[in-house]
Amino acid sequence: MFTEDHADVFESIYRSRGKDWRQEAKDVSAQILARAPGATSLLDVACGTGAHLAAFHEDFPHAEGVELAEPMLAVARKRLAGVPLHRGDMRAFRLGRAFDAVVCMFCSIGYLDNVSQMREAIRCMARHVAPGGVLVVEPWWFPEQFIDGYVAGDLSREKGRTITRISHSVRQGEKTRMELRYVIGEASGITEFTEIELLSLWRKDEYLAAFADAGCPAEFLESGPTGRGLFIGVRKR
Repeated sequence: MFTEDHADVFESIYRSRGKDWRQEAKDVSAQILARAPGATSLLDVACGTGAHLAAFHEDFPHAEGVELAEPMLAVARKRLAGVPLHRGDMRAFRLGRAFDAVVCMFCSIGYLDNVSQMREAIRCMARHVAPGGVLVVEPWWFPEQFIDGYVAGDLSREKGRTITRISHSVRQGEKTRMELRYVIGEASGITEFTEIELLSLWRKDEYLAAFADAGCPAEFLESGPTGRGLFIGVRKR
């Protein structure tokens, strides 16, 4: 079962890989403000531990987050005192207001099971975008980019703790099946756990159709925070 401790492990591993949540958020903020110069409010969907949201809040005075996993929210609440955080499913949340920008970062949308669910999520997010506002979604890999049998390894050393992570990814139908094995060494001993993650491999045209049908026609930028690009749509007035 995923725990708050695991959320901390997750961040530590990505810091060791050079991930810069603040710079990624600043880059996305620039894309948003180029399309909606007066934007002052932002909603981060699948905000996780709030690492991106903390930086977004610097650029958008009113910021909120939505996250399904309670352990992730627990970390985000500690990080973002005073920022409204909601527990919710990206396919079906209702906050009762619209935002100048809605973002869904770090391929979180890829964890949905099928195209129908992805379309539901895009529609739900678009309902929370004000007319003329911006919807940004960072996708998982497209099918033609996926490398079957891909193996990666990471090592983190922070605050008296060493973490290793090895991942192995294979294609399973229209999904990536990723096995991740963690080993954690600290003064109290060595622990380990394994996660299995499934991420959907949707085509670019399927994303673009979902945006268009939700009233937020989008473009795809090849460059993006993690190299997977960004879909950026503007809500019709």
